[in-house]
Amino acid sequence: MIYLDYSATTPVNPEVLESFSKAALNYPGNPNSLHKLGVKANELIAAATLQIANILELKSNEIIYTSGASESNNLAIKGICYKYKNRGKHIITTRFEHSSIYGPISYLQKDQFEVDFLETDEFGLVDLEKLEQLIRDDTILVSIASVNSEIGIRQPIEEIAKIVKKHPKCFFHVDMTQSIGKEKISLREVDLASFSAHKFFGLKGIGVLVKKEKIALEPIIHGGKSTTVFRSGTPALPLIVSLSKALRLATDEIEKKYDYVKKINSYLKENLSRYEKVRINSNEYCIPHILNISIIGCKPETIQHTLEEYDIYISTQTACSSKSNFSKAVLALTNNEEIASSSVRISLSHLTTIKECEEFLKAFSSCYERLTKLR
Repeated sequence: MIYLDYSATTPVNPEVLESFSKAALNYPGNPNSLHKLGVKANELIAAATLQIANILELKSNEIIYTSGASESNNLAIKGICYKYKNRGKHIITTRFEHSSIYGPISYLQKDQFEVDFLETDEFGLVDLEKLEQLIRDDTILVSIASVNSEIGIRQPIEEIAKIVKKHPKCFFHVDMTQSIGKEKISLREVDLASFSAHKFFGLKGIGVLVKKEKIALEPIIHGGKSTTVFRSGTPALPLIVSLSKALRLATDEIEKKYDYVKKINSYLKENLSRYEKVRINSNEYCIPHILNISIIGCKPETIQHTLEEYDIYISTQTACSSKSNFSKAVLALTNNEEIASSSVRISLSHLTTIKECEEFLKAFSSCYERLTKLR
């Protein structure tokens, strides 16, 4: 098997699974209980939280545990908008966001919240001058992903943050699901940030919303004690411990891993660009972990299933929006429906080997000949 869909989810690191199992077996108490078993469980959560905070240069009370990035995004957007709606009902985002951003924003539009989509340039980067112009007295939230999940476009988060900081009534939320664990990134200037453990070799079902300590949120889950008043529910101790372990392992030698992925991305891009009907959609402003291409005239699901015959796995779009007929992100970047309706995503990690890339390219060549002859 050749797995090239790491941006959808990553295989669990055995060390992470071991940490989960040990915590589940050795700490059976409810962290909210007052007896000894509960106290020990709560202490373990505190230690795991402190490790996460130290890695990300945060305070422990700025970490909210969720079921994943989708919940984190929903809590950030709905939580801010309902808590501060007396200040205004204006939101700014882009056309390159995940469906878990568009979902809560669409929901809020039904409640008279107004949304502006920020313009981007030919490379998919946000127009900073337009952002400055769009922010109004009643703007309460700017939500922009650090990295687009389909194409890999990396936004200038620190520059965006500087603009938002000029407006003290406005908060800046960043979906960092495709950044955390892949590249060094600072959370110093952002107000809220979302991520999920299964994107960096952790377990599914656990994520984080970073919320700076002076910011309040309206919870979307009410009732029941937890690690924070902003998200109710019995703390998932084994998952929390496993997330801490996954993050520590992912950030170990992160620059070395990044450079390696960059090399294999360049190798694939160089070889794929030789095909006449292949269009490389990912550009120089993208992280190397994501390589989006189009085979003009070929349906994404046909490309995907043809490669699957060779036991090679890629994705058509993000896993959460793969039922669409075309990639909205690619359309926003290229303004070309033919390119957007024939795009696939190859996603890499430091585990991807050169041999796997060679085997992929060999299979791709056969698939390309078969698919293009059918037209």
